[in-house]
Amino acid sequence: MATTARRDPLTVEVVELIGSVVARYYEEYDQAAAEHSLTGAQARVLGLLSSEPMPMRRIAQKLKCEPSNVTGIVDRLEARDLVERRPDPDDRRVKLAAPTEKGRATAARLRDSLGFAREPLAGLSEEERTTLRDLLKRMLGQDPA
Repeated sequence: MATTARRDPLTVEVVELIGSVVARYYEEYDQAAAEHSLTGAQARVLGLLSSEPMPMRRIAQKLKCEPSNVTGIVDRLEARDLVERRPDPDDRRVKLAAPTEKGRATAARLRDSLGFAREPLAGLSEEERTTLRDLLKRMLGQDPA
């Protein structure tokens, strides 16, 4: 059954379109990051941390990379006063990376400068955006509710 789905022209087209969306998103994200003198990886870490502080291991899991890579990224963000390390209140042996006030402001400016995703989505109704969100969550094995 899975083999048939891979050869289905509609599935191939959808996969290619998703790839194009992802490529354009990362291209714009990297451009926005560069305007803030950040690499794309630094901007993604800062964006993740703007939602909640987290340990390096969790950042690495979310970005699908090695924790040692994340440590270097956080070191560079910390040197620019965009991120700080603090003890985890639930486990003092664990350090959390958290955005500073400057880091939160930078993450917000980065988010605001990303027009690619926002502009095409604005052309969809709220119902269409909700359906798209729910379908993407289903594809990722997440509960749409």
